[in-house]
Amino acid sequence: MLWYVLQTKTGEEEKLAGLIQRLVPGHLYGECFVVYQEQLWRRQQQNLVHVKRVFPGYVFITSKEPEALFFCLKKVPAMAKLIADGESCFLFVEREETEFLKKIMNEDHIIRLSYLSTDEKGRIHQVSGPLKSCVQQIVRCRYGKRHVLVRLKLLGEEKTVLLGIILKEDICQELRYGKVEAGIRLPERYQIKEADGAFMQQEFLPGDMVTVISGGFQGMTGMVYRVKNHMVKLGIRLFGQDMEIEMTKEILQKYQKTIH
Repeated sequence: MLWYVLQTKTGEEEKLAGLIQRLVPGHLYGECFVVYQEQLWRRQQQNLVHVKRVFPGYVFITSKEPEALFFCLKKVPAMAKLIADGESCFLFVEREETEFLKKIMNEDHIIRLSYLSTDEKGRIHQVSGPLKSCVQQIVRCRYGKRHVLVRLKLLGEEKTVLLGIILKEDICQELRYGKVEAGIRLPERYQIKEADGAFMQQEFLPGDMVTVISGGFQGMTGMVYRVKNHMVKLGIRLFGQDMEIEMTKEILQKYQKTIH
């Protein structure tokens, strides 16, 4: 199905989506939704996850029959005036833009928080979550505010949006939901999924046995000698000799021997 955008007044996005779901025959469209994102707010020693609209005034709808859908939308009160005024309120979303949005949002059309870790100079060296698909499009990082500014393309125009991030020190704290603009029920506490990878990053200690999971030494095992920031020094046996090498944490995992 192709994606289209309906324009409405800011703050009335959910109302329009609800009207369409009630008044437009289901065979004319696939989904009608608003895109949301999570942002982390830190206030008075509390970490709250707010869920906000990414594109205020925009409602997305998918359809195989856009002409019949547009004709039916004329009967929806919230759309009738905009259409009568000749405003561009029914816009086509390019396939490339569609695929990008699909990558960064989940099944509830929410762009979740992304995990970022940095080196001593504030340079990004690890990303997990939605931002992994658009690292090259980051134009500014504000770690204290827990967001980055990303440049993306929508409706043929370049836009910049703030996407929420979470840092290592946030993972150990309790995260609760704050203001939620999405029309869905969310748990009281923010859930960090194991599938998010870097969110559940392992800590290594001297003496730990580890396996290299990517790169030129993939599949080899060794023992950790030293850990400093995001780097791990370990010893491996190569060509009959013991060697010391240094690697980043993200390409290592604790070694688990298979028992038969």
